[in-house]
Amino acid sequence: MGCIGFIILAIIIDCGGVGNQGYLGAKYWHDPGAFHNGFRGFCSVFVVAAFAFGGTELVGLAAAEAANPRKSLPQATKQVFWRITLFYVLSLFLLGLIVPYTNPDLLNSSGANSKFSPFVIAIRLAGIKALPSIFNVIITVSVISVANSCTFGSTRTMQALAERGMAPPFLATVDKHGRPIWGVALQLAFGLLAFIGEAKNENTVFNWLLSLSGLSYFFVWGSICLAHIRFRSAWKAQGHVKAELPYEAIFGVGGSWYGFSMNIICMIATFYTALYVSHSLPPISCFLQLTEW
Repeated sequence: MGCIGFIILAIIIDCGGVGNQGYLGAKYWHDPGAFHNGFRGFCSVFVVAAFAFGGTELVGLAAAEAANPRKSLPQATKQVFWRITLFYVLSLFLLGLIVPYTNPDLLNSSGANSKFSPFVIAIRLAGIKALPSIFNVIITVSVISVANSCTFGSTRTMQALAERGMAPPFLATVDKHGRPIWGVALQLAFGLLAFIGEAKNENTVFNWLLSLSGLSYFFVWGSICLAHIRFRSAWKAQGHVKAELPYEAIFGVGGSWYGFSMNIICMIATFYTALYVSHSLPPISCFLQLTEW
């Protein structure tokens, strides 16, 4: 609901229906302009975008806990696709229309401080009172929700690996409520790394953790695409046909080849920006603010 509310508000702000800026339209796309720092600037946001979109693959992991995965999994997969398209892409497009990249508050962001989130800045620029504080609360609740889903995904993955003999056996232990208790304890222990952010060089630590987690998603998504390609190849080699599949991916094997190729390209672009660092690029934490919500 928060995303829908912001999309409506952003359209109203851009059209001059509220605030003191008047009609904006595509003004900020021409002055100061879009795609600052050219190709290198474009490549520099890949790893942060991967971090922001991380977790969309959990819909497949949740199938193991669904009562009727043959029915719920296709429905959930389609919902994820449209939600990303409408909520993420559309909201970020509108954000680019109402917040110029030259706004000094974007550079004041440290770590994941929601006070300088572009969503909050957009409302502040429009001169709307009280609403920035409300959006700060929404962003904080969203971050807690992300932490909850990450706990679910990581603990179930460790449990599955342990049950297949690919991780220490104790991680397969579940309590009477079906929770992998040792996996949860291990996951929470790693969560304590967040307190490193209280060090003097917190921005450096934050950027490293963000970059490592964002880059790992390229490996995760690429592996998922490759696994689907190999599965369909093995399925065909054993004499099966597509009609036997309970659910077929929307774009089929071709979509997985495309996804696999794009993940390879994104990793190449990420290593390119890491090897040829440009000091004119804004801090990575500012890009996080664009997508963390």
